[in-house]
Amino acid sequence: MAFNEAFKAIADPNRRKILSLLKKGDLTAGEIAEHFDMQKPSVSHHLKILKQADLVEDRRVGQHIYYSLNTTVFQDLMSWFYDILQKEGDES
Repeated sequence: MAFNEAFKAIADPNRRKILSLLKKGDLTAGEIAEHFDMQKPSVSHHLKILKQADLVEDRRVGQHIYYSLNTTVFQDLMSWFYDILQKEGDES
């Protein structure tokens, strides 16, 4: 897992908002764009960065591409945070 890309991806508030939207369910790029005051190519750029960091997955259904959270990556990040916060010698 490339933590650097994941941290870089979530550093941007627009991408964090996209992740929050996807937490509620899968959305198309157009549906995501409705929540922003930016052009669709900008939304696509943010989605590309999230995909490169493996935070978001996409799947084609007919003419539409649906985006969803990759929860496995979030679990890896949480595990890493837990390990960092764990005190040396603390087995709990």
